[in-house]
Amino acid sequence: MEITYKKCGDYLLPNLVLAEKENKQLNKYGLLRLEFLKNHKKVLYQELLMKDKLNEHLFSVGLEAEVKVSHLIKKLIEFDGTINEELKEKNQLLWIQKMNNCKYIAEEIILKEYIYV
Repeated sequence: MEITYKKCGDYLLPNLVLAEKENKQLNKYGLLRLEFLKNHKKVLYQELLMKDKLNEHLFSVGLEAEVKVSHLIKKLIEFDGTINEELKEKNQLLWIQKMNNCKYIAEEIILKEYIYV
């Protein structure tokens, strides 16, 4: 691979062009991972950025986290045993409270295991 240069004033600057890549939309977990990398894992962030792998990494972490959260929520609902359609019909506020509790527990687990590592 031969690099060509162009002269700008007294300097020779390389003609570097990034390959066209599709930037995928990041979800909540991908954005949280990005902030964590920027603030706490600067070397890994710079490495992924220089290798043009940052968006791919963030997108895959986000997808994996979403799948794990939904799986954990289902498991927590099964483990509780009282969260069902009957409870939803009789006491909607209690059902919402229990569902939100399952969601928060699942998200906390995922944040500790996938995002903040």
